[in-house]
Amino acid sequence: MGKILIADDSKAIRCMLINVLGGAGHEVTEAGDGLEAMDKAAQERFNLVISDVNMPNMDGFTLAKQLRQLEGYRFIPIIFLTTEDADEFKLKGREAGATAWITKPFSPKKLIEVVSKVTGLW
Repeated sequence: MGKILIADDSKAIRCMLINVLGGAGHEVTEAGDGLEAMDKAAQERFNLVISDVNMPNMDGFTLAKQLRQLEGYRFIPIIFLTTEDADEFKLKGREAGATAWITKPFSPKKLIEVVSKVTGLW
């Protein structure tokens, strides 16, 4: 199974992701915002990053752009998990380096399907 980094300022969302992904056997590391996620990504290599878009200190778009600059993260899948569903946000996400987009609220089944599709980890 994979090592997954999640970045979301909502503790409830992080807990839900840890339960779903951790319950499936993945090693999940959590961060409360993009800055914390960047710090953790610089220290350890992950197979997948799941990030909210709207977070304090560093948003998801900036996080994705900065991750893509790190040697080990150029091709790592990045999934945005967010309440934003407008096409302009999705375009901005693709430009920042996102691999996939999931709109909140989400079902665990949908999350697992998308993670499987972009990573082959399931």
